[in-house]
Amino acid sequence: MRLFRCQHCDQVLYFENTKCERCGHRLGFLPEVTRLSALEPGENNEWQPLAKPGQRRLFCTNAQYDACNWLVPEGTTDAYCVACRHNRTVPDLTVTAYLAPWRKIQDSERRLVYALLRLGLPLQDRVEDPQHGLAFDVLADPPQGGTSRVMTGHDEGLITIALVEADDAEREKRRTAMGEPYRTLLGHFRHESGHHYWDLLVRDGNRLEACRAVFGDDSQDYNAALQRHYQSGPPADWQTSFVSAYATTHPWEDFAETWAHYLHIIDTLEMADAFGLQVSPKVAKTDDLDTSINFDPYAQESIQPLVEAWLPLTFAVNSLNRCMGTADLYPFLLSPPAIDKLDFVHRLVREVSRDRAKP
Repeated sequence: MRLFRCQHCDQVLYFENTKCERCGHRLGFLPEVTRLSALEPGENNEWQPLAKPGQRRLFCTNAQYDACNWLVPEGTTDAYCVACRHNRTVPDLTVTAYLAPWRKIQDSERRLVYALLRLGLPLQDRVEDPQHGLAFDVLADPPQGGTSRVMTGHDEGLITIALVEADDAEREKRRTAMGEPYRTLLGHFRHESGHHYWDLLVRDGNRLEACRAVFGDDSQDYNAALQRHYQSGPPADWQTSFVSAYATTHPWEDFAETWAHYLHIIDTLEMADAFGLQVSPKVAKTDDLDTSINFDPYAQESIQPLVEAWLPLTFAVNSLNRCMGTADLYPFLLSPPAIDKLDFVHRLVREVSRDRAKP
């Protein structure tokens, strides 16, 4: 994620901002150029983006719930923006208690879609591809006394997110119960999108053998592997080959976890670049922990610059977090085999992006 600038007064803006706090201009996000723009009001609910002075744009319908600041495509009267059009099911928004958690979930969804747009990945909805288009069901648990609860998961492009995951206390409870070092809404979106793009780019993209050479044989029984993981836990030496303990469950989960970590890395590095961050420990006798993050992570042909910047950055921010008595920002280690898997994901994304950019 990057920082933005108000075109009217030069105030620094953040992705979720809906109003410039200095000059008061309303703000709208232009997804086709991934840019936040100050707006001037027009007629018939239209707005003129100062970043695109010749245009007249409408807000996404979800702006009425303070749940979206994106603009619909130019020249259309679409109800929803390119992110919210992927919402298949939303909670009953007449229930006041559902609004705040749904807004949190929408924030994470838009951050995911931002990254997918920046990466140049295919992003079809269920209208464009009824069988495999990317769609989101955000579901509330049944009333007390119900026999089941909503589970976050993926099925052929349909990502289900449990509304209760937006409750920080409940999510922390689940994280602790499952022995996870990290659990966030954004992490859920990134992980589940990894399953979607495995289907789309690996299974349906004739890359199964290449993927199996890195992640292992995905034809093994998934349900049996999942049961084995929850009964016995990960192998003792899992950190030597995997990005997380859950990645050891099955090659599908290994790919999805690695995909999620890849998105963690590029999004965080883009923000580090926006702030011009540098790391140079005064006590270090070598330059292994030095880095100057002054590049666009989305434009790198090789994984190496990303890893070389990521490791020093995480050492630094983890240390800062400990000074505040909070958990590490990135509570993971990246072994050489895990980096090889990240490299596979990076090369896959670059290949697909180049193919889609061809005339």
